[in-house]
Amino acid sequence: MRVEILNFLKDKENYSSGEDIAHKLALSRQALWKHMQELRHLGYDIVAVPHLGYRLLKIPDKLYPWEIKYRLNTKFLGKHIHYFEKISSTMDVAWDLGKEKTSEGTLVCAEHQTKGRGRLRRHWVSPKSKGLYFSLILRPDVLPSKIPCITLLSSVAVSLAIKKMVDISLSIKWPNDILIDNAKLAGILTELSAEQDKINFVVVGIGVNVNNTRTDLPKGAVSLYSSFGKKFDRIGLLRIILEEFEKVYLDFKANGPAFIIDQWRKLSYIWGSRVKVTLSSGKIEGEALDLDSDGALLVRTSSGVVTKVVAGDIVKTN
Repeated sequence: MRVEILNFLKDKENYSSGEDIAHKLALSRQALWKHMQELRHLGYDIVAVPHLGYRLLKIPDKLYPWEIKYRLNTKFLGKHIHYFEKISSTMDVAWDLGKEKTSEGTLVCAEHQTKGRGRLRRHWVSPKSKGLYFSLILRPDVLPSKIPCITLLSSVAVSLAIKKMVDISLSIKWPNDILIDNAKLAGILTELSAEQDKINFVVVGIGVNVNNTRTDLPKGAVSLYSSFGKKFDRIGLLRIILEEFEKVYLDFKANGPAFIIDQWRKLSYIWGSRVKVTLSSGKIEGEALDLDSDGALLVRTSSGVVTKVVAGDIVKTN
């Protein structure tokens, strides 16, 4: 009922009488008053004026599931949401949910992570209510060899969403770091449960530095706040990311990776550059040439051999 009351107040620019709200929602005045107290406790700024009624002045900066779902224009992403004030990692919870056959598109989000992680088990700094820290469960009907495309489409979707919210020049560092002027704004981690010829599920973890101050940020990182000097609507940005992600993901499922790879090429900053790639088996150096049809990076070494890189850590050397 709290959600219905909130939606009622959001749709009104001015005051709404308690009698009108109670009548429309089939509530007693006493029950309405209790719900209003609960909403205030959750951080909603609701004023009550005699003879005028109630008015919603401010929504708290919290990733409440009902706020994420409010006017969210998706078919399946974000329809089921698990929200936490504090958690070790959204990836861990999403992984367990994936094993339990949770529906595709389920979202796990948190205000704060104590053990947030990025690629190669690096720590993702997750100060409370400053950034976006969330994971999505996907169940794509593709071969495991296509998983690099999931990582690429994730970075493309997040980039498109950020550019929708703010006019900014972004680039992507292979395979999944989103940069502003070579400083890291967002990162993406992809983990999968698969058999030889079948994917059971994929968990895509996304971290975006939104309202982090410079003291909140590790070396080499940047936030929207530190770049523009103003705070951004985290809930609004998350809604846009979910909407863009679903569009790109559905296009990938229907038409293959061509669109994703084309968009990724436009956003990448490494083509023609010398790069050093750290692999689990060692290191290679060479020129970043292109992506192949599965989303792997093609690197031409000094000997002229073109190596296909599926996973690794890349550094631009010129």
